Amino acid sequence: MATATGQFKLGPASLTEALFASLRERIINGDIAPGEKVTEQRVADEYGVARPTAKACLERLTSLGLLRRTAHRSASVPLLDAGEIDDLFFSRETFESAATAHLARTKDLTEEITAAQTAMSLAAERGDFRGQVQHDIDFHWALVNGVRSDRLARMYEIIAGEIHLTMGQFAAHRRTSPTTVASEHDAIMEAIRDGDVEGAQAALAEHLGRARERVLAQLSGG
Repeated sequence: MATATGQFKLGPASLTEALFASLRERIINGDIAPGEKVTEQRVADEYGVARPTAKACLERLTSLGLLRRTAHRSASVPLLDAGEIDDLFFSRETFESAATAHLARTKDLTEEITAAQTAMSLAAERGDFRGQVQHDIDFHWALVNGVRSDRLARMYEIIAGEIHLTMGQFAAHRRTSPTTVASEHDAIMEAIRDGDVEGAQAALAEHLGRARERVLAQLSGG
């Protein structure tokens, strides 16, 4: 068993959860770069955990798309290409559009949605890029959670890791003013509040379309 002498310290949560949260944040924020290998031994050494604990965490990160492993190779941080990004945004819109329509039909603008929007706006005012990314993710998760469907949430979680990874890697928020994304969210929220199903879906589609364009522009260096 590895001794607890690593350079990264874990919080008071359960060991596996704390390890997962720390590695996820490092991957998303680019502290572990695209293409960089993340091995069980590396994780065990850096955090002072046993290799089975490191292995369980790497398997979870791989299942969520935050790491990618090929046969007989160590896991590494992926960098999605343009085709994968197109597919990811297609999948996002499929899930989120259904959730947004459901919320609009019932005019159910949940507290989770408004709280995420407020937090993201405050992060934008502070110039806190990492906070903007996290609360943007929280906003879109809140749309899905608002349906109160365990199955929809489980399906969305399959792509949520890649969504967060893409937002962090490509720094799409930096390609626009701090208030732009918040304004796009406001349009979605207003349509939900008004019970405008078509308007809510259109606002979401426009928002995700612009986000996709920002990510692809960053990918191409444009």
